[in-house]
Amino acid sequence: MGSTSAGAQAVQRAMAVLTCFQDGGPPLSASDIARRLGLSGSTAHRLAQALAGSGFLEQDPQTARYRLGPSVTELGRLSFHQRGLHRVTPELNQLARVTSATVDLAMRNGKHAVILLGGSVDPDSAIGLRRPLHSTALGKVLLAWAAPPGDDLTLLGSLPPQTDRTITDPGELRAEIEKVRENGYALNDGESAYGVRTLAVPVLDRAEHARYALAVRATPRLITEARIGWFVSHALACARALEVLLLPPSERRIADVR
Repeated sequence: MGSTSAGAQAVQRAMAVLTCFQDGGPPLSASDIARRLGLSGSTAHRLAQALAGSGFLEQDPQTARYRLGPSVTELGRLSFHQRGLHRVTPELNQLARVTSATVDLAMRNGKHAVILLGGSVDPDSAIGLRRPLHSTALGKVLLAWAAPPGDDLTLLGSLPPQTDRTITDPGELRAEIEKVRENGYALNDGESAYGVRTLAVPVLDRAEHARYALAVRATPRLITEARIGWFVSHALACARALEVLLLPPSERRIADVR
């Protein structure tokens, strides 16, 4: 039992090391990793070396700093294609052309919505792909149609403000999520950045859980109150097309026959 527990701890620590690179920042030294994770320098060095040995990190021989390695790239590309994400760019581009807005597709990872494709993805750095669930339209959708236990809002912990419009009270967030389910879409009106209005809709599976969230983002001058319904209708049509492209037939919602 002790060796099993130690092995699990080693795996958890190794995964924690990899999460240090999620912010897309510069390469990290072993000391940087140790500070971020609260580990000793020797433990951080040992973990980083083990990950480098398996290709999950690589070390610059000049600076001795680490960055994500080729094994992460390989697995990421495999996952990208296995999910069918390489097929959806034309649909996202068409929605962007019709609406003249920025279009993004995201999925959930813990307390964040991770943008996979779309106009918000910086092709040079990939910085800014992770967005808090509670302060974004994408995140609200992923919470509103989450499969258990992801629908437990207490798992989010504290709700830090992004602007003075951000929902930071758990009770208010719960009411907002109920409103999102009732309306069929989520709205973010300056909650993560001033002067930005975003609406999002779910890409649902047969169990009515959101596998992905699709967002349309612009200024309130473009997405006016009067035109929200128009934007939602186009986003929902695109989301329905994405269900076909991203989900196997056995996991897709049954089409309405009327």
